[in-house]
Amino acid sequence: QLQFVESGGGLVQPGGSLRLSCAASGSLHYYAIGWFHQAPGKEREGVSCISTSSSRTVYADSAKGRFTISRDNAKNTVYLQMNSLKPEDTGVYYCAAGPCVDYAPRSWQYDYWGQGTQVTVSS
Repeated sequence: QLQFVESGGGLVQPGGSLRLSCAASGSLHYYAIGWFHQAPGKEREGVSCISTSSSRTVYADSAKGRFTISRDNAKNTVYLQMNSLKPEDTGVYYCAAGPCVDYAPRSWQYDYWGQGTQVTVSS
């Protein structure tokens, strides 16, 4: 069974940057991957997803122009570069496997969730 480990979170000031990593226990070649954000007390929301070959990337409106998703299949790792971070980006970020089509990823369509990595944007 595929397992993910997220890393790269931390405390950053508003306007700062972080790069999150999602490392898989096995081959990612056949899986589209999504990143999700769960703010304190709120539901998990899709941030971005990337297709198996990186030919398709999709972003939620909140992430457009600030976040960039990428993948390295040779390293079985997916990344989320987050720039211009805002306090509302605070929360736990998760990656999972599921469909990447023409809308932001929907958590109920995804599987193989990692444990998440905490991002805190605060001055």
